[in-house]
Amino acid sequence: MSSPYAGHNDAIIEEFHRTGGTVANFGRSLVLLHHVGARSGASRVTPVRGIREQGGWLVAASKAGADDNPGWFHNLVAHPDVEIETADDGTVAVHATVLEGAERDAAWKQFTTASPGFAEYEKRTSRVIPVVRLRPRD
Repeated sequence: MSSPYAGHNDAIIEEFHRTGGTVANFGRSLVLLHHVGARSGASRVTPVRGIREQGGWLVAASKAGADDNPGWFHNLVAHPDVEIETADDGTVAVHATVLEGAERDAAWKQFTTASPGFAEYEKRTSRVIPVVRLRPRD
């Protein structure tokens, strides 16, 4: 089944590559997440908001406040060794770790501080929105 965002995401990915990582409405905050389908094994690329932190990046599986997690989140749990593209760092091989408890809450606060839209997403859903840390692999 194709994502309803596939065409929209394709346009964002194209703009990211065309402009060296600067995308309208997102600036240079997007990360292109290269991941592998948990069931299909298919290669996928998904643009997500990334927050740079010392030693890595944070991404939030908000899915605009939907009641289920985005497919890319399930893919990272199944296959945590992935690559990302960033505006400033190029392509980086990373390992994904799902944050929990106070560590997750502190990371989530960075998203709601950076963009009020994330607080709105949180209000739309009863699930705890996962936050994933992406650290460069050795």
